[in-house]
Amino acid sequence: MEYYYRPIPMIDPARAAGALPLAGGWCWFDRVEVLSRSAAPRVIPAGEVPEPVLHRLTAPRAAFASLSMDRPRLMGILNVTPDSFSDGGRFCSAEVAVRQGQQIADDAEIVDIGGESTRPGAREVPIAEEISRTVPVIEALRAGGMRAPISIDTRKASVAAAAIRGGATLVNDVSGLSFDPALGPLIAREGVPLVLMHSQGLPETMQDDPRYGNVLLDVYDELARRLARAEAMGIDRRNIAVDPGIGFGKTAVHNLALLRGLSLLHGLGCPILLGASRKRFIGSIGRAEAPDARMPGSLAVALTGFAQGVQITRVHDVAETRQALRLWQAMHTEPLEEMA
Repeated sequence: MEYYYRPIPMIDPARAAGALPLAGGWCWFDRVEVLSRSAAPRVIPAGEVPEPVLHRLTAPRAAFASLSMDRPRLMGILNVTPDSFSDGGRFCSAEVAVRQGQQIADDAEIVDIGGESTRPGAREVPIAEEISRTVPVIEALRAGGMRAPISIDTRKASVAAAAIRGGATLVNDVSGLSFDPALGPLIAREGVPLVLMHSQGLPETMQDDPRYGNVLLDVYDELARRLARAEAMGIDRRNIAVDPGIGFGKTAVHNLALLRGLSLLHGLGCPILLGASRKRFIGSIGRAEAPDARMPGSLAVALTGFAQGVQITRVHDVAETRQALRLWQAMHTEPLEEMA
């Protein structure tokens, strides 16, 4: 029987004796939920976890995109597309997109630029068009002095290569290296960081009827397999962050199960990226039909991620999320004298 070990994260300042750091970050744990596909969950002391698993759960994560992973980091979304589900068409002009990118960098450590919508039902964008949408913006941001990490949100090796030449410093692949077989080898050659996301199916059909045996364990196992494939291609595991792919081939119930169990993914030994901003399930549960009205619900999900040790959170509402994070840190993780 295969067992999975989900640390139960805590942020309370009254830290239990013998508590262990979660991924070398701001959360701690002294208990672990043991999960399997054929037995009821049970809770055990952290000291009873097998040593190799315990090491992966506690070891500090390597810097990702030159950013230390000992505090929550924000990735701001810049969609230069006419049809993205939330902000499609707002930043299609290169001039407007550059201004927005500069504004994002005021409050986010990473700017994530995408030229192809991957919302449910979206069609594939030709490579030349995706490059023409994204690379001039990346080049202009670099020419304007931006030094922050810039992520290219793409599934395609040709787009990633052009973006890297233009100044992008990491690749965010929603397909988890399953769409373009040339992308993994390119990332290995360039030595750039990779966000490896879980998805089920292509955007055109992924929401038709997504099914899982146990969504939390299934996503964990598939990410483990994709990590192994990435390493076999020559990508350094220390250069990879994992993303459970909220909303990509998942129902609202699947999304909630993943969010409740996010801390399990620390067992993969990589930083975790959470991208749930303005997703449809937030609107359904929060009763906000319009995507741009889902900021309060998106903040609630982001705070859930912080409390589970998620290192990178991908958001549309960057300034608002930074404000929420500052208050969250003041209440939970920062020494009081530093807040005076």
